[in-house]
Amino acid sequence: MQRIIDAALAEDLGEPARDVTSRALGSDVAASAVLVSRDAGIACGLGLLEPVLEAVARRLGDAGELTGGPAWQVVLEAADGAAIAPGQQLAAIEGPAHLLLAAERTILNLVQRMSGIATLTRRYVGAVEGTGVEVLDTRKTTPGLRVLERHAVRCGGGLNHRAGLYDVAMVKDTHVDALGSITAAIVSVREASPEVPLVVEVRSEDELIRALPFAPAVILLDNMDRDQLSRCAHAIRRQAALTGVRIRSEASGGITLESARDIAETGVDRISVGALTHSAGVLDVAMQVQAARPG
Repeated sequence: MQRIIDAALAEDLGEPARDVTSRALGSDVAASAVLVSRDAGIACGLGLLEPVLEAVARRLGDAGELTGGPAWQVVLEAADGAAIAPGQQLAAIEGPAHLLLAAERTILNLVQRMSGIATLTRRYVGAVEGTGVEVLDTRKTTPGLRVLERHAVRCGGGLNHRAGLYDVAMVKDTHVDALGSITAAIVSVREASPEVPLVVEVRSEDELIRALPFAPAVILLDNMDRDQLSRCAHAIRRQAALTGVRIRSEASGGITLESARDIAETGVDRISVGALTHSAGVLDVAMQVQAARPG
């Protein structure tokens, strides 16, 4: 999280850090601000307000702002994962005006982005409600922001897929094509990394039949129509019943809000949706700043 905040502030404040407009106000001018949602949705990223303000103070060389505690006060009025309405106040901040103004854009960029992802995720979760199907993200995240975007998916009620290429082995179509067969690809991965969980992507029922004996943790059913998904999900359940080894079925590829429930009702255990992170819009959140109240 700190790395992301530092990178965002480096873009906005430059090196060495400065805000030529806000600093002209003087360091002794106090202000108050409120974060207000202009949209209905799911709040996310509010826990970043304090770390961003602290990082801004350090970058601007305001060591005195941190002596004996910060010179600002943040009061959160909504929690990550909470449903929010247009006009709802999410947080209140008081402190030096130049710090609040220098932090404003970074705070809004992160909160808007994360709240947009959480909101879209909640819509997908709502679309499959009652089916027992889990909604997962993918690695199609904004470069550098994955840890925050994965948190936003969880705030929306979704689950996270693998964090990266290092924690779960996933045999995809590209690996199969490179080695010539799905069997060869699975054997190679199992021999190289037997200790990590295995996910296998299949494009056809024939590939599914070849993958089932290896009992991967998850079989990902890629870009299949409803009938194919239903047959494959049934075959996976039947294999688990025969062997006593659970294999989760996962539908992926082009799943939309309109198609999510129809796909969930095929019998798959979960769906993965790249759009949660690569196509989510932002939630419109504003920071309204005014002079601090006297006294």
